[in-house]
Amino acid sequence: MALLYILYSGMPDIQANIVLNRNLYFLVSFSIIAISTIWQIIIDWLKSESSRKELQTKNMQSELKFLKSQINPHFLFNTLNNLYALTLKKSDLAPEIVLKLSEIMRYMLFLRNELNYIQNYLDLEKLRQGQKVTINFTVKGNPDQLLVAPLIFTPFLENSFKHGLSNILDQGFVNIFLEIKDDNILFLIENSKTEKMPQKQHAISGGIGLVNVKQRLELIYPNQYELIIDNSPTVYSVTLKIKADKN
Repeated sequence: MALLYILYSGMPDIQANIVLNRNLYFLVSFSIIAISTIWQIIIDWLKSESSRKELQTKNMQSELKFLKSQINPHFLFNTLNNLYALTLKKSDLAPEIVLKLSEIMRYMLFLRNELNYIQNYLDLEKLRQGQKVTINFTVKGNPDQLLVAPLIFTPFLENSFKHGLSNILDQGFVNIFLEIKDDNILFLIENSKTEKMPQKQHAISGGIGLVNVKQRLELIYPNQYELIIDNSPTVYSVTLKIKADKN
């Protein structure tokens, strides 16, 4: 026994190595567990973030699909045709369709939200057009209390950039002015165009012709709007006056 003690006590390096190896093993094991835990947390967060973005995208797509259905004349005409057929048959579904259609047509947004959409649209166009186009957007009055039909100004925006500026080689411009007085909205948009551009080429685009724009205005704002279009050789302008609803 004494011999073993002498031999063991004479090997301090072995003792130190054993303790060091144990500490190293513990440190490595702890590091592996910690890294695995952190990695799993990151994976779970990425999955959660991906699911959240996917849900957000689906919600945006659903909302956009709904908004597009409002400004799609085929949707409206097909619904009215179905309603007419059901009425002839004296179907019990006719009143329900009338109710749903009226709710869709009455769907409104705060004017503030519509202006935010316009601003974002113009910001993207500024990035796309660069120094080629000067864009001015002016709002006068308080937009917080008024409601408007969604995307009511969008066809005129799209038209200005798609047709009005597509043939401009030098400096072009788009000026937008919106004024609120009580429950009245004045929307004015004008853009530069070339003298050689055919008059018909500047018709309202964006999937909606001028006739359809007027039809939508007539349906939503009967006797409460005025639309003026001026197509001069070098400037195309649209003036829209709306009597809006208050919240």
